[in-house]
Amino acid sequence: MKIMIAVNTPLLSGNELKYVTECIETGWISSEGSFVTKFETEFAQYVNRKHGIAVSNGSAALDIAVKALGLGKGDEVIMPTFTIISPVQSVVTAGATPVLVDSDPITWNMDVDQIEAKITKETKAILVVHIYGLPVDMDPILELCKKYNLKLIEDAAEMHGQTYKGQMCGSFGDISIFSFYPNKHITTGEGGMIVCNDDSIAEKCKKLRNLAFEQQGRRFIHHEIGWNYRMTNLQAALGVAQLEKMDYHIQRKREIGKLYREGLKDLKGFQLPLERTSSSENIYWVFGLVAETEVQQEAMVKRLNDAKIGTRPFFWCMHEQPVFIKMGLFENENYPVAEKLARNGFYIPSGLGLRNEEIAKVISVII
Repeated sequence: MKIMIAVNTPLLSGNELKYVTECIETGWISSEGSFVTKFETEFAQYVNRKHGIAVSNGSAALDIAVKALGLGKGDEVIMPTFTIISPVQSVVTAGATPVLVDSDPITWNMDVDQIEAKITKETKAILVVHIYGLPVDMDPILELCKKYNLKLIEDAAEMHGQTYKGQMCGSFGDISIFSFYPNKHITTGEGGMIVCNDDSIAEKCKKLRNLAFEQQGRRFIHHEIGWNYRMTNLQAALGVAQLEKMDYHIQRKREIGKLYREGLKDLKGFQLPLERTSSSENIYWVFGLVAETEVQQEAMVKRLNDAKIGTRPFFWCMHEQPVFIKMGLFENENYPVAEKLARNGFYIPSGLGLRNEEIAKVISVII
């Protein structure tokens, strides 16, 4: 069955073709090219950071962030159970141990009140993941990091342009990361960015993304393991064009959220995204719905799919991932709020390319 209204349609309405054409005409299509440096510089400035390090995707950014902070065997990292697999995967593959917390039922972010009880002498970092459109409550986490001398990794993959108490998401962590997958507020097709203020961390990240080549000495002699996680000039050209339209993209996302909230305000049996908190207005990376029961969720998803309207389920909890269970992680752990979100939550079309008449169709089918 062909989906007529996709769950995400990117918006490429600026200088994307012009800049990509320049890459092709000049032959600068690999990671060596002026658009990479331009994108790094302008994106870092946008989120009020000193350094930007462009990489191949958000998961690559997390791999590098974990290693650049020296996290490894015996170290514990506190993070949410309700997230995409990438943050936990990066911690596990580095040899460190993920320690999970449940979600807040209203914002869907990690419950910050549960963090301190999970801190032990082995805890070395907190990894926050801003979920779906509202940021994590950062003040308590910053206090804990200071109190216990912990590193902070900030996964702002879904938070382009979002703020917490007026400060840009992505500006809080010792290292913060972004993703530029096509469903993000700005996209490079695939791609990611690491941002930080520390000069030595930035240099470490640059080295790790480029197979850990040494800056001095003979080429192809390596003293540590890195990755080929470079971003291409073609991708960066897209990113520069997308960044030029960032203010409009944020405005449009909030317009989409407002239209859905108004059209679905009388919907019974489903929780809508919170419009705002005391620190932030929702940026609606996606527009999610949480049904009261799994039966309701399944019935609504079927109704939408039958009408050729795309949907996606919410993230599945990390403590219930078969791959981690096989590794002996998270035995007998339960996180009821996150489990309900994972089972009963889904999101509806909300990409930047979505038209108002398509939003009206989605609303009519749901109602």
